Amino acid sequence: MTRLFKRDPGEWYRTLTGSRLGGRRAFEWGNHNQPSGGNAMKLNSKISAAVAAILSAPATAIVFAAPSDTATATGSAIELEEVIVTANRREENMQNVPITIQALTGDTLTKLNVTTFDDYVKYLPNVTSQGLGPGQNNIYMRGLSTAVGALQGSGVVGSFPNVAVYLDDQSGQLPGRNLDIYAADLERIEVLEGPQGTLFGAGAQAGVVRYITNKPKLDGVEANVSAGYATTAHGDPSNTLEAVLNLPVSDNFAVRGVIYNESRGGYINNIPGTFARRATDLGIHYAYTQYHSTWKAGLPQTVPANSVTINNGLITDKAINPVVYKGIRVQGLVKFSDDWNLLLAQSYQNMEADGVFAEQRTDSLGNPQPSLTVQLYNPSFTKDKFTNTSWALNGRLGALRAVYTGSYLVRNVEQVQDYTNYARGPYVDYYQCDNPSYTKANSYHLDPTKAFCASPSSTWRDTERNTHLSHEFRLSTPNDWRVRAIGGLFYEDLKVGEVVDWNYLTDFAGFHPVAPPNGYFVDGSGSVIQTSGSNQGRPYRFNSTYPCPISVNPSGQCPVKFVASGIPSVNDPNNRPPSVGFFDDIKRGYTQKAIFGSVDVDLIPQTLTLTAGTRRYSIDSTEKGAVVGSFGCKLIFSPAAPNPCRNHSNETNLDSLNLDKTDTGFKSRANLTYKATADALVYFTWSQGFRAGGFNRPKSVTSGPLAGIFLPPIVFNPDTLTNKEIGWKTEWLDHRVQLNGAIYQEDWKNAQIAVFDPGATGNLTFTTNGGTYRVRGLETTLVARVMHSLTLTAGAAWNRTELVDEAAVPDLQGNPINWGSIIVNGKPLSNPAGVKGDPLAGAPPFQANARARYEFNLGSYQAFGQLAALHTAHQLSSTDRLTKDLQGNSIAYDNPAYTTWDGALGLSKDAWTLQFYGANLTDKKADLFANARQWYKAVTVNRPRTLGLTFSYRFSGPK
Repeated sequence: MTRLFKRDPGEWYRTLTGSRLGGRRAFEWGNHNQPSGGNAMKLNSKISAAVAAILSAPATAIVFAAPSDTATATGSAIELEEVIVTANRREENMQNVPITIQALTGDTLTKLNVTTFDDYVKYLPNVTSQGLGPGQNNIYMRGLSTAVGALQGSGVVGSFPNVAVYLDDQSGQLPGRNLDIYAADLERIEVLEGPQGTLFGAGAQAGVVRYITNKPKLDGVEANVSAGYATTAHGDPSNTLEAVLNLPVSDNFAVRGVIYNESRGGYINNIPGTFARRATDLGIHYAYTQYHSTWKAGLPQTVPANSVTINNGLITDKAINPVVYKGIRVQGLVKFSDDWNLLLAQSYQNMEADGVFAEQRTDSLGNPQPSLTVQLYNPSFTKDKFTNTSWALNGRLGALRAVYTGSYLVRNVEQVQDYTNYARGPYVDYYQCDNPSYTKANSYHLDPTKAFCASPSSTWRDTERNTHLSHEFRLSTPNDWRVRAIGGLFYEDLKVGEVVDWNYLTDFAGFHPVAPPNGYFVDGSGSVIQTSGSNQGRPYRFNSTYPCPISVNPSGQCPVKFVASGIPSVNDPNNRPPSVGFFDDIKRGYTQKAIFGSVDVDLIPQTLTLTAGTRRYSIDSTEKGAVVGSFGCKLIFSPAAPNPCRNHSNETNLDSLNLDKTDTGFKSRANLTYKATADALVYFTWSQGFRAGGFNRPKSVTSGPLAGIFLPPIVFNPDTLTNKEIGWKTEWLDHRVQLNGAIYQEDWKNAQIAVFDPGATGNLTFTTNGGTYRVRGLETTLVARVMHSLTLTAGAAWNRTELVDEAAVPDLQGNPINWGSIIVNGKPLSNPAGVKGDPLAGAPPFQANARARYEFNLGSYQAFGQLAALHTAHQLSSTDRLTKDLQGNSIAYDNPAYTTWDGALGLSKDAWTLQFYGANLTDKKADLFANARQWYKAVTVNRPRTLGLTFSYRFSGPK
C-alpha cells in the first residue's frame, strides 16, 4: 500500500511499503526502483560498497525517519499510522484485534529514549513491576499481583510469572527475574493484556510482553549508528553506542545484525557504617546456648563482651550501582521461493549490575538513613547473561499458511548480596556465637566470660542456569476467508538449576562443613513421609521414630532406618565452603505439551464476527535436589557429627520425595466483535489463563504459635484467571483521532502467594495457594493528530482490586485455620493471603500518562519538542499482612503516589538526528517497591533526573 502526505508546500514524499530502519517507518525523497547493478557481486564487495555509501551518501539517497507517529495524509486530512501486530498469530491492524493491546513501535521507543524494561514500563498504563533492579523484576498487568518472595532462592520456590515475556516466538520466563531484553533494533514491543492462555500457554495468565525484532530485508541496504551521553543527578554519567546493518547478500539471502553497549552510571552511595550486636537481636540468646537460663526465665539478654564488631570502611563509595548492557544479534533470511523462507537468529546479551538498586530507608535497628544510601559490609553484584538460538520456517501448503518456529534459550545468573543484617534475625547467632565452657553433662554450667560472637559479616550467593527449549507448528487460513482458523501443536521443556549458598557461618571452628546427602530415612514400612503428629509432612531424620508394636518396643516407638541412595540430583555434589550455614541445590522444571485452535466466523461479513478458541495442555512438573542446613553439625552439641556433615537433622533429600505432578486441562477464549462502522469496533471477550504449580522445600515448624498446627505445603497448585471484558476501538475525524478502551472484570482463583514469617510459619519462604481475588477496571488510550505538527498521546487505567474469598489454609488435620484465634503478643495472627476486602499488591488504583510532540521546520532542519507526564497512585508492596519486619511493621508497605516528567528537543537533517532529552526532569524520587527480605527496609527507587544527548546517522539504499 502506498500513501502520500504533504510535509511542506511543494514537497511530496513516498512511503515505501515495508521499508523500516531501526523500527522506524521510513520516507524517501528520490527513486530507489533502479537495477541492483549485478547479482553476481561478491559479499566483500557489497560490504565495502555499503560502508562507502554510508560515509558518502548524498541527501537525495538518504531515507530518514518520519517526523511523527503518523503514516500519511491525503489532501488536508492527516491520518494516524496503522500498527500491524501479531497478537492472534497472524498479521492484523491493531485496531481490528479484539484484545487490549499497547504497542510501542521502534520509532516510538527511539522518541521516548528508552532501551530497557525499567525505561518503557512507565509509559504503559496498567502495567507495573516490583523488584530489586535490572533483570530482577516481576511484571504485572491490571493489578494481578500478590506478595513477592525473597529473590535468593526464587528460582526453585517462587511462582512462575503470570505475565509472559517473549523474544519473538521464544518465552523467557524465570521466577522473580524478568528477561530484561535491551531494546535494540526492535520493530515494536507488543503488550497484550488479559489472559492469553489459548494461543500463548501457561506463562500468559495475565498477559504477554513481546519483543518483536526487525527482520532481514532482501530489497536494500540499511544501516544505523547511534551514540549517546548522559548525566544523572547525584550519580555518575552514562554512555551508549549502537550499530545496525542490513545487507542483502543475493536476491534470496540477506543478513541483519545489531551490536550495542550501554553503560549506566550508578546513583546509590554506600556510606560508612558499623555493625555491632544488640541485646534486642532476636537470636542473641544463642550467644551462650539455646538453653540459656536467663532467656528461658525471660530475663534481659546480653551480648558477650568478646563479640566482634565490624565496619565497612574498605568498600564505602559513591554511585555503587552502575549497570552495563552488552549484546549482539545476527539474523539470516533465506528465501527458497515466493512461498517458503527460513529465518535463523542468534542473540547474546550480557548484563552486569554492581551494588544494589534499593536504598536503605531504615537500617536493621529502624533508624532512618540518608536518601539514596545503603550500608553494605560486603561487595554485591549481579551478572545476567543469555543466549538464544531461534528459527522460523514460513511457507504455504495449498491455501494454508504453515509456520514452524523453535528456539533454545540459555540464561545464566550469578548474584552475590550482602546479608549482614540477618544477624538481627531469630536464628543466626546460633551459627556465629558460642560458649566453649558448655558441657552436655551440665546444660546450664556456662561461663559468660568465655562466651563470644564471631563476625556478623554474611552474604548469599545465588547461581541459576535456565534452559528453555520450545517448538511450535501452526497452520492458518487466509485472512480474507469468511471462516478463518488457526491451529497448532506446542512443546516446551523448561529447566531451572539453582544453587544458593547462605554464607553466614562465621564460627568456623564450631562446625563441620555441610555436603549434599547420600541417602534418606524411612520407617519400618519403607514410608519416607510421616503421617501423624507434629512432624506430619516432614521427611524422616536420623533421630526420628515411628509408631511400632509394643511387642517390638515397650515404648511403642521405633527408630527410623537409613537407606543409602547416593547423592541426589544436585547441581554441585561437592562439600560446601566452611562459611556456608545453609544451601539449596535444586533442579526444577516442567515439560508442556499442548494442542490449540481458534476459529473466526463472520456472521455478518465486515460487521459481526464470532471467535472461539481453546487449548488442551498437559504440564508435567518435577523437582529434585537437596536442602541442607548445618543445624545438626555444631560440634558443641553434636561432637560426633560426621565430617563432612551429611544426613543430619536439618537435611532433605528431595529425590526421595518423588516430587512429580501432572496438570492437564482446557483453557478457552470467546469473542464477539461488532464493527459498527469502518472505524468503530466494539467487542466482548471471555478468556481464561492459567499458571503451573510447583513444590516447596519441605520443613517443619518447630517453634512459634503454629507449632503442631500447621506445616507449609510441599505442593502448591496451579492458579487460574477468568476475564470478562467489553472493549472498543475507534478512529475519528478522518483517522486523526484514535480512542480505545475496555471495561473488565477478572477473577483470580487459588492465587499463588509467597509467605515468610520466621516467628510463625518457619524460617523458609514458601509458596501456597491463597484465596480468590477480583479486579474490576477501566482503561483507555487516546492518540490525536491535532495538526500536522502536533501529536498528543495519553493513556489511563483505573482498577479496584479486592480479596473476595479468603484462603482456607489447612491445619495438620485438613481443617481451615482460624488465624484470628491465634494470639501472639496480645494480637491475633493475620491470614497471609489477607482478609475479605484487602487489595492486591503492585496494583495502583489509578495510572496515567500523557505526552505531546510538536514538529516544525527550522530553516533547512526538521526540529521537534516533546513533553511527557507520568502518574502512578499509591500501591502496596505485598498482600502479606502476617509477616513483620524487625520493628514489628507489616511488610505490606504502602508506597505513596508520584508524578514524573520527561522531555526532549531535537534537530534532524537528511541522514542525521541530534536529540537532547531529560528523564525525571523534576528529580522526583518514587518508591517503586519496598521489602524487608535483607532484614532492613529496602526501597527500590527510580533513577534520579537524567539529562542526555544522542546522535544518530542512518542510511538506506538499493542492493
